[in-house]
Amino acid sequence: MSRPSAVIIGAGIGGLTAALGLHRRGWRTTVLERAPTLSPVGAALTLAPNAQRALAALGLGEVSDLAAWDGDGLLRDPRGRPLTRTDSSSVVARFGGPLVVLRRSDLIDLIVKRLSHGTLHTGEAALLADPGARDRRARVTTAQGVYEADLVIGADGINSSVRTVLFPAHPAPAYGGWTVWRILAPMPRPHFVPHETWGGGHVWGSLIRDADSVFIYACAVTERGGRSPDGEKAELRRRFGHWHDPIPALLDSVGEEDILRHDVFHMADPLGAFQQGRSALLGDAAHAMVPTLGQGANMAIEDGVVLAHHAVPGGDLPSALAAYDRERRPRTTDLIRRAERASRLMSLRSRAAVAARDAAIRTLSKVVPGLLLRSFDGIADWHPPTTRIPVA
Repeated sequence: MSRPSAVIIGAGIGGLTAALGLHRRGWRTTVLERAPTLSPVGAALTLAPNAQRALAALGLGEVSDLAAWDGDGLLRDPRGRPLTRTDSSSVVARFGGPLVVLRRSDLIDLIVKRLSHGTLHTGEAALLADPGARDRRARVTTAQGVYEADLVIGADGINSSVRTVLFPAHPAPAYGGWTVWRILAPMPRPHFVPHETWGGGHVWGSLIRDADSVFIYACAVTERGGRSPDGEKAELRRRFGHWHDPIPALLDSVGEEDILRHDVFHMADPLGAFQQGRSALLGDAAHAMVPTLGQGANMAIEDGVVLAHHAVPGGDLPSALAAYDRERRPRTTDLIRRAERASRLMSLRSRAAVAARDAAIRTLSKVVPGLLLRSFDGIADWHPPTTRIPVA
């Protein structure tokens, strides 16, 4: 019996994860990426234990050994005063694994190396022409030709064309109110302590990527589409240059070319389904969220593994996609809401509101041990439906 075929539109982390899971299952997979080369968006990402367990189910357990955070971490105010503290051993004890910071390109390389030769097609923009049905295969068109497939996965990001075809009446993603800058900077000094700092409508995070570099994310409540006439480094200096050490030194250590800037969009109105016919959505195409929980890529990885788990070759595909939808949509909808609540807390700007927020965090941290980690209960402690996607 011939192997079933799957076409994945989009070669981001979620699409490639799904491709690897389906490949292990025995599917013939084709990944169509409109960009001429794989150029991951964002300098780095943080993999929480939930995503690491999902990747381990694909035979990628080695990611847990890559740049795992070890030591203390602080939540601070702009003057450097601690709001609350945590440490890596507490993360492991509570969630079963560390936080891992790595380049997006490194993770993508790990996945691509495990795909069959010829799976990935770059420079091939794709359009879902027919989502298919129980008795009809799905159809995807490109300038290079037409693909008919037993399964199509829309992993084409926040502005997903697949989502538009499946659910044309659903509102487009909304501006989340934030702009995010992402940077990889040289390690400023020994004994660097990872930290996240909350100001009024501003957030700065510095995480250790490896012995030589720091992953920085800076966020600000600002108008959509703004750009700095004198460059993003100057903009960051205006916003964060007067904050506590080592933030000024980190800014001094990078060039304009090192800084990535993106406006944040999210699914303010969650979808009522992630699938239709023989087609399904995953990652930002299905459930884009503001990045306040740092779970965007983690959720896409979970999606890919859960979808591959249910999509048994030769099985009832519509039932498998319905099971994927039942498993993923409630979880991701909950995370969209939780991320929005965290965003409202971080985006407070009046002095009185910020002072009250910071005082509450300090007080509660003394009363409730592990306050910061508790906010990730139900997120980082997730386990995939299988510990290993079988190899066909």
